Amino acid sequence: MASSRTLRRASVTLVLVALVATACTSDDDTRGTGQDSNTAVPHHTYVSRPDLTPPAISRTDGPAAGEAGAPTSESGEYIFLGLRNAASNPLTGRMIVDTDGEPVWVEPTGEDNGNWRNYDFRRQEYQGEPVLTWYDGESATGFGNGDVTMADSSYEEIATVTTGGELDPGRVDLHETTVTPAGTMLVPAYIETPADLSGIGGPEDGWVYDGVLQEVDIATGEVVFEWRSLDHIPITDNEQDFAAEQEENEDLGTEDAPFDYFHINSITEDDDGSLLVSARNTHAIYQLDRESGAVNWILGGKSSDFDLGDGVYFAWQHDAERQPDGTLTLFDNQAGPQIGEQSRGLRLELDTDEMTAEVVTEYLAPSIRVASSMGSFQQLENGNVLIGWGSEPYYSEHTPDGDLIYDAWLGGGGNYRAYRAPWTGEPNVPPDVVVQQSESDATAYVSWNGSTETEQWRLLTGDDEASAAEYTTVDRTGFETAIPAPSDAGYIAVEALDANGQVLETGIAEFQDK
Repeated sequence: MASSRTLRRASVTLVLVALVATACTSDDDTRGTGQDSNTAVPHHTYVSRPDLTPPAISRTDGPAAGEAGAPTSESGEYIFLGLRNAASNPLTGRMIVDTDGEPVWVEPTGEDNGNWRNYDFRRQEYQGEPVLTWYDGESATGFGNGDVTMADSSYEEIATVTTGGELDPGRVDLHETTVTPAGTMLVPAYIETPADLSGIGGPEDGWVYDGVLQEVDIATGEVVFEWRSLDHIPITDNEQDFAAEQEENEDLGTEDAPFDYFHINSITEDDDGSLLVSARNTHAIYQLDRESGAVNWILGGKSSDFDLGDGVYFAWQHDAERQPDGTLTLFDNQAGPQIGEQSRGLRLELDTDEMTAEVVTEYLAPSIRVASSMGSFQQLENGNVLIGWGSEPYYSEHTPDGDLIYDAWLGGGGNYRAYRAPWTGEPNVPPDVVVQQSESDATAYVSWNGSTETEQWRLLTGDDEASAAEYTTVDRTGFETAIPAPSDAGYIAVEALDANGQVLETGIAEFQDK
């Protein structure tokens, strides 16, 4: 039963908003960040890797910071982020940071390679091994066409997953990359399809994006299950104002600009083997039969099979999942356009006998925060909850009861989802070492992008490689460590040492004048 504390909720009184959003993302949405979209945010710079400019994450502890279960940098767990494009972002790319926000692996993407937004970058398991997965492709306004890339612990790409069956390859959407225990991946696709839009004020001979779900065998590429929203969900269940959106785009609903009536943004396995699908533009969660594709029930939206209790109403939501205790969790945006007072993480108790839904707990930012797009909810193994605030460039961790442990600010641009998970990174390239040298002194700057096992650095110096000997050994102090070095050495190398003092790899220095 929910306490009065957990029944704090966003207002569901309709707010009249002039801006009508048709998309999952907005390039310049900086509301609530305290940042102008063109103002640069604090970021790191490195001598050994001048190409990397990750944001300097600012973490603020909350009232529950000292409680059991609060993360530490020694936990072996890391935060996985996909920083999206924005004028204020010093970096667009994938990033792994420790729980203090210190960068561990930084992979810029940028606009030039067609993967200028980063979606659903996370650690998963495939065939019993930890892997990284991410969407790899272009993105339009609110959806994408591409593939999913899988990499191993050395950051080497080992597999590509794409659409199949009747769909052309390269039609995977950017929203979901869920690997199942059976070695399949659940992916969405947005497919242009003729449809009658007269029921929502559009053309009878109109076009929509059909929300397609495919389950693809990773090893073979075979499509083992497919589901299409138009076969099951009427266009009239859409929650958008078609006429108002058509004022913004007069071609909306045509073949050149199909109407996104459904908008799949998460697909996960339910505890009985069925599938849970979140559709942003119908404000609903669907449970699907894994064999027939039949809709077992609908939660939320115009056709809800559940009676929604006080505070349950959610809108423009993301990331619906069933948790081990049977509750259903999601990120409730309440915006895009804005309906409620603020965005929130939401945990619901579903009674499928009485068909009722009640709030168990909600998870709020330390001050009102409205995420008009993106967002995530992850329940951690210790029961804590990690919230990614989507277009608001923050992530926060909370106790199971909703108390704030910390709130972390990314700076600008937003982040599709935030994940926390254990990870061991073992790069198959050597460390980067740059020595800045003058006649009187020298400093060696060393980093090893992606290594989680390096504890110390051993500096070797000499006239050449054959004569090099240990000069000093220092603790690793962050992504880049500065080590005093002799100014007259002709050769300098640095060895990465693990916790047992074993050499992991050696980097040979490049020299620069100070």
